[in-house]
Amino acid sequence: MSASGSVGVAVAQFAPGDDEDANLAAIGALAGTAAARGARVVVLPEYSSWFRDPIDAGLHEHAQPLDGKFARALADIAAGHGVVLVAGMAEIVADSARVRNTVIAVDAAGIRAVYRKLHLYDAFGQRESDWIEPGAIETPQTFEVDGLRFGIMTCYDLRFPEVTRRIVDAGADVVLVPSEWVRGPVKEHHWSTLLQARAIENTVFVAAADHTPPVGVGHAMVVDPQGVTRAELGTRADVAVAFLDPAEVAEVRRVNPVLAVRRFGVVPR
Repeated sequence: MSASGSVGVAVAQFAPGDDEDANLAAIGALAGTAAARGARVVVLPEYSSWFRDPIDAGLHEHAQPLDGKFARALADIAAGHGVVLVAGMAEIVADSARVRNTVIAVDAAGIRAVYRKLHLYDAFGQRESDWIEPGAIETPQTFEVDGLRFGIMTCYDLRFPEVTRRIVDAGADVVLVPSEWVRGPVKEHHWSTLLQARAIENTVFVAAADHTPPVGVGHAMVVDPQGVTRAELGTRADVAVAFLDPAEVAEVRRVNPVLAVRRFGVVPR
C-alpha cells in the first residue's frame, strides 16, 4: 500500500500463443514492469497459459491442473516481484473431452482464489462450448490485498450483470476481468461501455486485461466506481497502473447507495 493508502493495480495485456514458455516469459516481463511502477496486483488476459485461434484440440492437450506448471510458474513470478498475479488458464477436467476456462489469483504462497467462466462465448459466430464446459455456480471467491478486496470473473461474463453483482455481494471492492475480447464491428465500444456500466451500477472498481490484436481489441483499462477510466492501454503489449483507494468505494456508496436501496436480488437459474 502506498503512503496515501492506495493500492497499485496493473492491467497487463499481450497476445498469448501456443508456446507455453513464451507466454510465461511475457508474463514475467510484464509483471516486472508492473511491480516497478508500483503495482501490488497484476491482471493478465484470459487463456494466458495457452491459446490458438481458432481454438482446437490443442487446448485440451495443453490444459493443466490447478497445481500444474503454469500455476507454479505464476507463483515463482509473483514471489520474485512481490505481487499477486491474476491470469486465465485452461484447466484440465478428469474424464472429459472439454476443459474449463479458469482464472486463478496467485501469490508467492500459491493460489488465493479461483474462478471458472460461467457464460461461454457461443456468440458472434463462435462456439466456445465445443471445447469448454461452464463453471458451477458457487459462492464467489475473493482475496484481499492491503485493505482492498478483489473478486474475479471472465470476458463474456461481462454481458451478464448478475455475475458482477454476485461478486460485489461477496464483498469485492474491485472486480478483475481477464479477457479475450474478440475484435469485430463495435466490439471496442461494447468492451468499454460494459466495463463502465459494471463499475457504475455496482459502485466498484473494475480492472480488465485483454489480448492485443489481431485477435483481441486490447484497450486494457481500470475504471473507478463512478465509471471514470483511471488507466487505459492502446493496442500494444504493455502495462498500465492505477492506484485505488478503499475509501473511494465507501464514499461513492455513501453518496449513491444503490446497493443498499435496491429491491431485487440475484437468483441462479
